Amino acid sequence: MTTTSVASEPRTPELAALADSRTAHNYHPLPVVVEHAEGAWMTDVDGRRFLDLLAGYSALNFGHGHPALLRAAHSQLDRLTLTSRAFVHDQFGAFCAELGDLAGKDLVLPMNTGAEAVETAIKVARKWGYQVKGVADGQAKIIVAHGNFHGRTTTVVGFSDDPDAKNGFGPFAPGFVHVPYGDADALREAIDGDTVAVMIEPIQGEAGVLIPPDGYLRAVRDICSENDVLFMADEIQAGLGRTGKTFACDHEDVVPDVYILGKALGGGIVPVSAVVADRDVLGVLRPGQHGSTFGGNPLACAVGREVVSLLSTGELQAKALELGDLMRERLDALVGHGVHAVRSRGLWAGVDIDPAVGTGRAVCEALMDRGVLAKDTHGSTIRLAPPLVVSAEDLSWGLDQLVDVVQA
Repeated sequence: MTTTSVASEPRTPELAALADSRTAHNYHPLPVVVEHAEGAWMTDVDGRRFLDLLAGYSALNFGHGHPALLRAAHSQLDRLTLTSRAFVHDQFGAFCAELGDLAGKDLVLPMNTGAEAVETAIKVARKWGYQVKGVADGQAKIIVAHGNFHGRTTTVVGFSDDPDAKNGFGPFAPGFVHVPYGDADALREAIDGDTVAVMIEPIQGEAGVLIPPDGYLRAVRDICSENDVLFMADEIQAGLGRTGKTFACDHEDVVPDVYILGKALGGGIVPVSAVVADRDVLGVLRPGQHGSTFGGNPLACAVGREVVSLLSTGELQAKALELGDLMRERLDALVGHGVHAVRSRGLWAGVDIDPAVGTGRAVCEALMDRGVLAKDTHGSTIRLAPPLVVSAEDLSWGLDQLVDVVQA
C-alpha cells in the first residue's frame, strides 16, 4: 500500500500524449500508463503503485499474473499456439469437456471476445428457432432488456438504448424486442409465437451493476420454459466467480439454456469466450455455418482449462462472498454521506455518487491520485470490481480512500 520512488522526469505525460495522438478516441482513459502488475496491484512507468478495483471489467478476476495461469500459458507457448479449427489440438476436447462440466452442459463453442460470443448466441438462437421450434424463416425474435450491454458490434448496438453506443452506426438488424429489466410481467406479455430467445444479463454491469428483484431470474426461467423459448444468460461480466457464485444465475438456483461467457475465462492473459449449452441447442450448427480462426486455439484452451480448475474448488467464490460482505458494509455506510445509493453482489458494486461531491469521473480521478483505480459509468456512478485474489487489508485500504474522497 506504499508507493515506490517516482522517477525524476515522469514518463506518463509523454506516453499518454503519444497514445492520445495515435489512436481513435473510442475510450477516455484515466492518465495512468501501466508497466507492471501483480495480484491486485499495478505499477506505472513512473513507479507509482495503484490498487486495481476494476479488474479489467472482470477479465482479471484472478488478478494480474496469477502463477497457475502463467504456468499454463508459458507451457503452451513452448508447444503450440494456433492450428485453426481445421484441425483438432490436444487441449481442445479437454477444455470443452471441463467447461461444459462446470456449467452442467453438453457442448461448448469457444470463441474469442465477449461480443463474438453474443453474436454466436444470437445466430444459434435463430437457427434453433427455425430448425427446432418451427418459426418461419426470417421471423425470429429475441427479447432483450432496456439498459442492456452485450457488446459493440453493429448487431448488438442496434438493440442498445445507450445513445453513445448506438447513434451514428445504423442501419441495424431487426428482430429484437425490448422489455424493462426486472419486469417479469412485461416479459411474459412480449412473447409471441416467433420468439426464440430471451437474452439478459443476470446483473447489468455497464448500466451500473443493476441487480434485478429477487425471483426475477426464476420467473424468466419459468416463462421461457412455458413458452418454448431459450433463456440465454449473458454472464460475461457477472459469471466465473465475480458475484460469489460460479454463475450469477446460481444465486436463484436457475440454470439457463445458454451461458454466454467471456472476460475472466481468459484469465487476463488471452481473450477467450464461449457459448455453452446442451446438445439440443448447440447441435443445430453444421460445418461451414459458423466459425472463428482463433476461436478455441491451443493457448486459449490451455489457459481456459486452468481457469476452470481454479473455479472448480469453490475457494475463490467463497472468498468473493466473504470480501463482498466487507465491501458492502463499508459502502452501505456511505449512503447519505456523499453517496446516493449502492448496489452490490459479491465483489461487484455500483456506487451512485452525490452530484454535490462531483461526477463519477471526478471521483475516479481523485481515487487515482490516492493510488486506487476504478471506473465511472453514466456520469454519476462508479463501478468497483476488485480481483478475487485481493486481500482484506488491501481492499479495506482502497475503501478508506473512497470514504475520504466522497466525504472530503
